[in-house]
Formats: sequence, structure tokens, C-alpha cells
Amino acid sequence: MNQPHYLISDSLRLNRRSFLLATSSLAAAAVWSSRAFGAVVKNPKFSGHPFQLGVASGDPNEAGFVLWTRLAPKPVEGGGMPDDSVEVFWQVAEDEAMSRVVKKGSTTALASWAHSVHVEVEGLKPDRWYWYQFKAGGEVSQIGRTRTMPLAQSTPDRLRFAFASCQHYETGLFTAYEHMSREDLDLIVHLGDYIYEDGAIEKRVRRHNGKEIFSVDDYRNRYALYKSDASLQAAHAMAPWIVTWDDHEVDNNYAGAISEHKGVTRGDFLKRRANAYKAYYEHMPLRRACLPKGPDLKLYRRLPFGTLADFHVLDTRQYRTDQPCGDGNKPPCPEAMDPKGTLMGKKQRDWLFNGLGASKANWNVLAQQIMMARVDRTAGEGVSYSMDQWPGYEMERRKVLKFLHDRKISNPVVLTGDIHSNWANELIADFDQLDSQSVATEFVGTSISSGGDGVEAPKTLPQTLSENPFVKFHNTERGYVSCEVTPRSWKTDYKTVPFVVKPGAALNIRASFVVESGKAKLNRA
Repeated sequence: MNQPHYLISDSLRLNRRSFLLATSSLAAAAVWSSRAFGAVVKNPKFSGHPFQLGVASGDPNEAGFVLWTRLAPKPVEGGGMPDDSVEVFWQVAEDEAMSRVVKKGSTTALASWAHSVHVEVEGLKPDRWYWYQFKAGGEVSQIGRTRTMPLAQSTPDRLRFAFASCQHYETGLFTAYEHMSREDLDLIVHLGDYIYEDGAIEKRVRRHNGKEIFSVDDYRNRYALYKSDASLQAAHAMAPWIVTWDDHEVDNNYAGAISEHKGVTRGDFLKRRANAYKAYYEHMPLRRACLPKGPDLKLYRRLPFGTLADFHVLDTRQYRTDQPCGDGNKPPCPEAMDPKGTLMGKKQRDWLFNGLGASKANWNVLAQQIMMARVDRTAGEGVSYSMDQWPGYEMERRKVLKFLHDRKISNPVVLTGDIHSNWANELIADFDQLDSQSVATEFVGTSISSGGDGVEAPKTLPQTLSENPFVKFHNTERGYVSCEVTPRSWKTDYKTVPFVVKPGAALNIRASFVVESGKAKLNRA
């Protein structure tokens, strides 16, 4: 059902806040109640296997996690499900054979939410692995593996996780996920561009299903296409994910309620954003706290891994002001220095600062989308910065770094995606004084496949390093980043594949860095 996007039109002149509060409470009641409105089919018959999009888990805490699946016997044809809602059974076990079941129940896959399933499991033991499975009618899903977080006051010896972003289906294979799914990881963090919204283009590695997407059905079919990838499914099934979005989940380089395309009204773009946000929620292992309310979805949140690390997950798209200076790489302009320019919005920024200030964690991780280092993209005396990244919102960028410095936040580490290339940066206090103190470190991960095959050493590398001495590594191959965190140190491995236009690429470790606790410096390992 393509709702509620048609209610967001400017022409209806409804009290938007009252409407959203009313519809969100009804939606939450329907999605999270086994007593859903309307008929619920208890023993459905399917036209094909209904679990073709795999299983996933996410947002773990010390007592549980979210389990996800979606019933879709015809995934890229609208799902292939009837209009009735369907009863789905789930169970969680202590062993992969599913013989020691510790939790089980049933929920309703609502037709109005694409027959997606979100189960918030609680009451489990902390800091341990579990396995899970779904059943509907006579069909069962594959078995997934997930885990709970350590107790809030405990200090784990180790955390191992990987982060990734930017997986354009047409421009390359998801070979990196094949390798990631074989690693011994506690978590996987996805930093956005899970799908791409553009239409099919000829003579690419794979083909998008249809033209540029706008309706909720369009977005659902695009997610189904991506989630049909076996390598992506394997990575989802082997560990819990922490997800956030960037721009392509809606529209390239959008800013708040502003489309990249000229002539698109605010009302029309909010309709598209409502469709995109609804489909995003339907396909991600997110808690009910993230249930979308029309064109709004609160995605920023905090997830602790004991006292070892706090993950502060940010959203730098939904609340931002428009890109200054006409977007792109530009010399500094007055708009980039506007104190009202924002990536996070005041409410999210206050939330971030309050959380960082109260954190007792040894490592404070900012899981977010766009590069924070102010990288000069012009050789010689001239300078230019990306207006879509933090340097385009310079005053807010400075506020963040000043807060980290002045409040002596413990071991801040910024994780970044977006730009289809690897970077290792020291975030210095004053980028106008290139020898100033480093207050945080930033690891920028390349794309899974976006951009097609990359290169180990781009031609611009000498220029980039000479213009930006705080950059310690840069390359443009495809892949992901693995991190091992202990109370004393943080080790990052940049893992790449030499090609994505054909299968079979081997995995390489192109660079490794160690950050010692208490020292915001990158040491080549």
C-alpha cells in the first residue's frame, strides 16, 4: 500500500505535527502487535520460497537484538504476496542446530509494510552468540547468527567489527562481502548508500530493475534487487548490523527537504522522502524507535559495547541545510562559514554532545557518512574543499572538534563512508595551522562496488599527501575496513579487492594503522 506519502502534500494543508503523531501511533500499534488490523493468514500458501531476501539482525543490546526478514516469493515484482497480513513464527537458540531454543514467538507481517518482520528479542544473556530462524506456513528461512552486547558496566577484552558503504549494484559485484562474511566479527557497521536510486544504464556489470525510483513500490523493488545478492545475504546472516544512511537511499546529494534536482518543490520531495524512508525501515533490522513518521525517521542513536566503546550513530542528511557555494569542490565561500549551516541540526548536535560528555567508554565512535577532515583538493597555492562534506559546514565542523578537545572526550574515532576511497586522517584542532594538535582520528572506508574497479595508488596521491599532511593513507580500490579494539589500542586494516567487474577477486590488506589509547595519532602497523 503506497501510504502515507499522499498525505504529505502541501496542498492538503493539514496540521502536519498532529497528523504525524496520530499516524505514527497507529502504525506502531499495527507493526508491533500480533493482533494486527484486518485478516491475518495463519497457514499461508506461497507462490515461491518466501525468504528469498534472507535474514538479518541489528541494534543489539545486552539483553537482545532486532531480528529481520521479509516475505517475498517474487522479490522484484512487488514481493508477490497477497493483500492479507501473515503470521510469522521465529525462534532463537543457543546453538546453530537450533536444538536449544531459548526464545520463540510469532508476529504479524503486515501487507501495508511489505510483509517485513521486525522482532525485538529481549531477556537473553549478555555478551554471547545466538542463532535464529523464521517460519511461515510450511516454509522456513535460513539460519542467522547474532549476538548480544556485553553488560553496560563490563570491560570486554576485545571488539572486532567491520564497516562498509556504497554498494552500487550496477557498477560491481559484492565480492568484498564474501570475504567479510568469513571473518570473526562481533558487529558490522554500514555507513550508507545501501542502494542507489538511479535508473538502469546499459553495458554495466549488472542491471538495475527499471528507471529512477520515486514510489514506495519502486524503492521496495530496488531493495529486493540488492538483497537478492548472495554475498550481501551472507554478511547479514553472520553478525548483527548497525546501519545508517547517506544520500542514495533517497536522492543523490539531497539536503533535508531539498532535492538535488532543480524545480522539485519541498512538498513533492517530502513525498519521495516518505516513500524512501518507509522502504528503508522495511528492509533494515531497526527497532520500533526508528519507525518512520511520514517523511521523518529518527535514525541517530547510541549503542554501547560495554565500557570498551560507545557507537554514536549519526544522520547527516535528514536535518542538514543546503550545500553552500553550489555544491561540488569549491574554494571557501561565505556560505560555508555561515554559523547557521548544519549537517546534524541543533537537536541531534545537542544529543551528540550530551552523549559524548556523559560517556564512560574508553573509545567513542562516531559512525557517520561524510569526511570530516578538511582536505584541500587543489594543488599549489589555491584551495578547494568538498561542499557536500563537513568542510562545507565549517563552523559546525569546528564546533565538533572544539568540543572533543575542550571536554577531553576519551579516544574519539570517526568512521566515514561516501566517497568510494580509503583515507586515514588525523583530525587536527586547527586546519589553518597544519601542525596543530590532533584531537581525533578518522578512518574513511572505500566502497563495496560503487565506481567499479579502483586503483591501488591514484595519480593524485603525491599531491594529496603534500597538500594535506594530516592524511596518512589514501587509495581507491574497493573493499571494506576491519577494526580490532582493546582497552589499550585500536587497530584498523584497510582490506581491498583488485577488481569488482568479475568474480573471484582475492582480498588484500593495503594498509594497517594502530591508535594507542589516549593518543590521537595514527601509527603505521
